Amino acid sequence: MVNEELTPHIQELQRVLGDKIDEEQLEMELNKYLNEYHVSIDAAKRGIIRKYGGTDTATFVTGNSLIKKVAELTGSEQNVDITAKVVFVDEKEITAKGIPKKIVSGIIGDETGTVSFTVWEPGAMVLAKGSVYIFRNCYCKTWNDKVQVNIGNRGKIEAADGIKIDLPERQISASSSEIKIGNIKDGMGNVTVTGKIMSVESREITARGEQKTVFSGIIADDSGKIQFSAWSDFGIKEGESLCIKNAYIRSWKGIPQLNLGDRCEVSRVDAVTNVVDTSTNKKTVDEISRIGGGLDITLDGLVVDVRQGSGIIRRCPQCNRSMLNGACTTHGMVEGIMDLRLKVVIDDGTGAIGAIINRADTEKLTGVTLQAAQGLASIKGEGVVGREITSKILMKRVTVTGNVMSDDYGPSMIVKSADILDIDIEAEANALLDEVEASL
Repeated sequence: MVNEELTPHIQELQRVLGDKIDEEQLEMELNKYLNEYHVSIDAAKRGIIRKYGGTDTATFVTGNSLIKKVAELTGSEQNVDITAKVVFVDEKEITAKGIPKKIVSGIIGDETGTVSFTVWEPGAMVLAKGSVYIFRNCYCKTWNDKVQVNIGNRGKIEAADGIKIDLPERQISASSSEIKIGNIKDGMGNVTVTGKIMSVESREITARGEQKTVFSGIIADDSGKIQFSAWSDFGIKEGESLCIKNAYIRSWKGIPQLNLGDRCEVSRVDAVTNVVDTSTNKKTVDEISRIGGGLDITLDGLVVDVRQGSGIIRRCPQCNRSMLNGACTTHGMVEGIMDLRLKVVIDDGTGAIGAIINRADTEKLTGVTLQAAQGLASIKGEGVVGREITSKILMKRVTVTGNVMSDDYGPSMIVKSADILDIDIEAEANALLDEVEASL
């Protein structure tokens, strides 16, 4: 966006934030969210309001809520009321800004169609499958051309007693579309995938008050790999090759996942030997922003910022989550375990992405061990440790590999491995000179 296009948005933000931030700094912040974090203008405004202490994130949305049917939703609504029946509902726990929180997601529908939804601040609200509710003050987005309904801290959910909704009959195709794993996108249904099981494990979960066993892991073919979740026991074993029919795709934080539901068929096939080499899954930030997320992505770039929260941290001995002010958000006041990490921003020329780097790779990249950091902290304070490791890594070129997830603030990477990139300055300069001369 050019500055003239940003002016009305800046004015809206100034009305919300008052004198908490000046116009020049506000323009810089808005440009950063739009051009570095690659988020929508509304997500950028919400992020800036949260960052600078605004209490009313709805101020830039004017007018009363619209009332719409599901089929009328475009994905651009910022203040809409929907009366719908809950078709499917699931409670999940996510980590936002290092703090675990509960969300509720699923599918709602009316007589015109169905749509996925997420309640970001559910509180004590319990949604029952088959019941009808009025979802007030929702905002909508699109992902892979599909509308998603979001209920944030402005939203309200009210039971719609006495209202009956008959959903349209779901059309189930007798045939399933065969697709390569590398071409999978969120929202696809009734797909057939053939690949090799790279890993599988089972875990017990509580779904709608019932104990259930879920089987999950990784399946791969010659085009890519994907996480899968099986809600029935298909007897899946690591190393075997399977043809999976009538599966459906849902994304979790931008990463597509293959779901094996009740209608799914699983059969053993001849060994799949041509499996993708994950070490070659190299992408740019621009490509990552378009696909939303993925597994084992490799990125090369320059460390342009080291964020607050880098250096010595303490983790809960029970859940391993980072602690704040000596307390774990789940287990309360506990004796934390010392750890070391980096929270950086990496720019590759096509965009920037946040990345969290673990202790082992932090030590490797900076040369500062946890033991040395503890010694330095005992003498000069823990704040000095953050400045020390910042000086060792800032403006260095790195290559990182990890899983990329997305939220309202854009994509971020949980790094599994990292290295400093050795750059041959002379060779790079000569290559650039040759390129310039060839264009003259």
